[in-house]
Amino acid sequence: MNNLSEYRRDLDALHFTPDQIDAIARRAAEGAARAKKPRRRFPRAVLIAAALTATLAVGAGAAGVLPSPAEVFSPIFGGSAAQTEIIDKIGYPVDAGDSDSGITITADAVMGDAYNAAVVFTFRTDDGSPILPQGVSAESLLVRGGGASANILGSSHGSAWFVDEVPGDDTVQMVQTISADRSLIGVTADAEFDGLYRWDDSAGEAAALAEGHWKFRFTLGYEDTSVTLGGGETFTQDGMTFTIDAITLSPVAFKVDYTVDDEVVWSNSGSGQQSDADRLQMQRYLENVEILLTLTDGTVVDLSLAGGSISPEDGVTVCSKSSVFSQILPMEELAGIRVGGVYFPVPQA
Repeated sequence: MNNLSEYRRDLDALHFTPDQIDAIARRAAEGAARAKKPRRRFPRAVLIAAALTATLAVGAGAAGVLPSPAEVFSPIFGGSAAQTEIIDKIGYPVDAGDSDSGITITADAVMGDAYNAAVVFTFRTDDGSPILPQGVSAESLLVRGGGASANILGSSHGSAWFVDEVPGDDTVQMVQTISADRSLIGVTADAEFDGLYRWDDSAGEAAALAEGHWKFRFTLGYEDTSVTLGGGETFTQDGMTFTIDAITLSPVAFKVDYTVDDEVVWSNSGSGQQSDADRLQMQRYLENVEILLTLTDGTVVDLSLAGGSISPEDGVTVCSKSSVFSQILPMEELAGIRVGGVYFPVPQA
């Protein structure tokens, strides 16, 4: 790969959004130096405006017995006995997909909590041939179309990455996480993919593996086992007072809602690019809010770079930060969560 800026220009030619371009380019640049085994982090996600849509769903569920949620999620989010027990309790299989250009894409399973969800899609060749050319890694794969979008009146953010659980076979998996400021349970999700691409490092451009169009609909249905903490606690930083409205915590994800006593003012430059002033506001209201999750073994997980939303409202600013964890974390292994220096112990049964 020549450099990150060149990669972003090539992605732009494929008509990805600027936020998708930035996320994909950085992930691919990092992936070039990683081992083949995927590493999942808590990436800062990009805000996506979610709108109500009325698209026609195309049902194409895979024939035969559906895989269990544990079969789908364990290789990605952890396969210990405690983790698989949680996955089987809260996760649900999905029977939806579409076929085009010799490839079938299916949504295999979904799990989550009130405000967060994770979905695993499988891309499979119809003739059983290897889906990835020799020497092509899953980390170099790109898709247009954005994957699944939740039909909610509100904002959402998330991330997506590919994993190749069995190199050389006819499948590759895409994991997508969705976090929202409204409940996702029972919400309809529209999945749409326009082409499957790989980044060709030698050519310095994205090359098509398949140029089909896949579109289908499924429900974000699963069991919510989250707990709610906090309510009214305050902390101060950057010359402002932050009031913690609620913390939602589950084995899958977290969400922190808070209100700032100062209304954010955006520059509205109209350039389509984030100005330095707006970038500073993002830091003050969102990124600088430290969120630390403490496990019972003493491990501290920094969740501060989670995605979120910032909404100015009548002299104050209503904010939220949320993310799906990189692995299942049983509630009995969670000691507490610290937001802006305020500590909340996790109640144990």
